[in-house]
Amino acid sequence: MQGMSERTYAAHAGLSRGAIQKARKSGRLVLFADGSIDAAASDARRAATTDPDQQNRAKGGTARQMPTLERTSRSADSLAAPSISGPGDSSSYLKARTALTVYQAQERQIAIQKKKGVLVDRARAETLVFRLARQERDAWVTWPARVAAIMAAELSAEMEKTTGKTASIGTGVLQRVLETHVRDQLTALADLKVSLE
Repeated sequence: MQGMSERTYAAHAGLSRGAIQKARKSGRLVLFADGSIDAAASDARRAATTDPDQQNRAKGGTARQMPTLERTSRSADSLAAPSISGPGDSSSYLKARTALTVYQAQERQIAIQKKKGVLVDRARAETLVFRLARQERDAWVTWPARVAAIMAAELSAEMEKTTGKTASIGTGVLQRVLETHVRDQLTALADLKVSLE
């Protein structure tokens, strides 16, 4: 026999024989041709593929619990970045798990903001802004035709009251002047760009 038996490897790894059998079935152990276990290679593969929290719980610890000796021997300035040591050391797993947790939290926050109406769909917002701008433009384009006659009558009456003479302002002339100024204003406003960034 080149390597260890399941019972010997279980004692070596500090796990139950059932856990070793389960790891063997799931392909987390490296085996020699005779079926015995390559301890060093199996330790490395298990460390890379096993959740460190699960390993700590299996050994009687709690999630992310550091050994007492390691906790007391670390200097005060290095306490900011706790690590897990031993066969379950897998900082890349913890980083990936942290990134996943952050992503899920952000996703939930966005969903809540959408439900509250704080966050809206960008494409829908751009469509609504475009539609509103078009409605405003159309209202201004038709405005001179609607008010020219009223304005001409009011201006004629005001001039007559002020000067005492009969004055008449042509509706068509006033409408053309208003249309010219409104179109100039709309052209200037067309250069404005709405940014939803």
